[in-house]
Amino acid sequence: MWNSVWNGQTSEVIAHPKYQESKRIAIFLSMPDEVQTEEIIKDIFKQGKECFIPRYKPQSNHMDMLKLSSAEDISSLALTSWNILQPSDDDTAREEALAGGGLDLIFMPGLGFDKKGNRLGRGKGYYDTYLERCMKHPRGKPYTIALAFREQICESVPVTENDVPIDEILYEDC
Repeated sequence: MWNSVWNGQTSEVIAHPKYQESKRIAIFLSMPDEVQTEEIIKDIFKQGKECFIPRYKPQSNHMDMLKLSSAEDISSLALTSWNILQPSDDDTAREEALAGGGLDLIFMPGLGFDKKGNRLGRGKGYYDTYLERCMKHPRGKPYTIALAFREQICESVPVTENDVPIDEILYEDC
């Protein structure tokens, strides 16, 4: 686990060696209080990579990563009660990453992170449960990078035995 400081420029994220070597990338659609991912998503398509985004199942900790066809495809997504854009439940045409070739890289959000790779999410365990599913896929667990602001880096965050540490934290040096 290692940490890198970045200046908030998308160019630093897309120059990252793990990003460059990855073909199948999952990324969150950012909320207003998170590192913005729109430009990274555009670059995923510009470079001919495959892009997957989360679809959360309410009243559970189940999440799938569904394929986007283009950056413009985001505008067709439904807004959830959490104010998150995601494919609707009846959208069955999209590839789920683990039903196909798995993932190479997952960019992850969070509320807080520590330098040991622990992540504090929003409390439902969606990403931890998804990473457990990834570990059972023939391709194995993808590399995980959290995108954060400096203010989100803590001495320690609370963890449970179900929490899966992230591989790397990129935090913006504000």
